Amino acid sequence: MTKLKLGPLADDKPVKVTLDLPAVLHRDLAAYAEILGRENNHPPTDPARLIVPMLQRFIETDRGFARARRAMAIPKPQE
Repeated sequence: MTKLKLGPLADDKPVKVTLDLPAVLHRDLAAYAEILGRENNHPPTDPARLIVPMLQRFIETDRGFARARRAMAIPKPQE
């Protein structure tokens, strides 16, 4: 089984986001959604729903960002 960085997506209220993605990135998101659905025994989700958790995961695991945030005394936002 593949070890993806994202786990099952929370069933939160959707938030509308408008942005332009390169076609290659959209195809990668669609493929990721397909694999994620298979691993969690769910149908593939809309690739756009992956963007927020991917960004959250990226920020949470960016050590340089965490160090800079601490150095600048910028508090983490409350969820």
